[in-house]
Parts: sequence; structure tokens; C-alpha cells
Amino acid sequence: MQKAGYIRRTGCTAADRDGRLNEILEMHIMGDRYAIRLADLARGISGRQVVIQVEELIHQWGYYLGNTSGLAHVSVSGKALNIELFDKGNFTVSLISLRSIVYGRERLANIVRIPEKPASIPWKDRRLTGQQEISALV
Repeated sequence: MQKAGYIRRTGCTAADRDGRLNEILEMHIMGDRYAIRLADLARGISGRQVVIQVEELIHQWGYYLGNTSGLAHVSVSGKALNIELFDKGNFTVSLISLRSIVYGRERLANIVRIPEKPASIPWKDRRLTGQQEISALV
């Protein structure tokens, strides 16, 4: 896995489409900025919410939340937060380091890219050499 970016808590708030202010965690992944609402993340980590929205973060005389760019959820093992961005792929961040950011002990956590699975191997002719074909009439 290779490092793709980082997630940090800046203490900033971002306005959503309705004008409500939300405290956010700012993510920088492959040169783009995204945000996760802190309240949604807390519910997701505690198990009360299954899917967490990842939204575009727009900075124009303040922070604003844009369109939904992906989804995040806690892994099956419960050790990581898996992030799926619709146009960039899959990423993950350790839940231990994420909790330390949420509770104010750390400022940054690394986000790594999950490698894509290789395409399925095409069927190969697996006959042994010297094997004969037998034809049958039906």
C-alpha cells in the first residue's frame, strides 16, 4: 500500500447546502480536498451509522461542503475506516490513529491507497501435453 494523503482536524466549520455549520475533518487525497462531518464520523465509529458521506470541501472566504464524492465505513475487522471515492478508488486509514485525531491527541493521520484487485485471469487450456481428444457421436 502506498501513502495517498492525510486526514486532519483543523477545528474549522463548514457550511452545508442548508447553511448549517458542521465541524469537519479535512482530508487531502491525491491533491484534492474532501471533508467528513465530525458528528457523522463519531456515529460511524461507535457503530450507530453504517455509511458516512465524504463531501467535496470548497474554500471561498470560508469553508463550504459540496457534492458527495464518496462513502466511508468501518472495516469488517473494526480496525480501519475504508473510504471509497467515486472517481479515485479505495483508501483506508487506521481507526486507532483516526480516534486520536477525533479526541485531540494527534493532528494528522496518513491515508493509504488500497491496491486494486487484478483483473480475472482468462481461462487457459489446462490439458496435459500428449493428452488425446476423444470424439463422441450423440
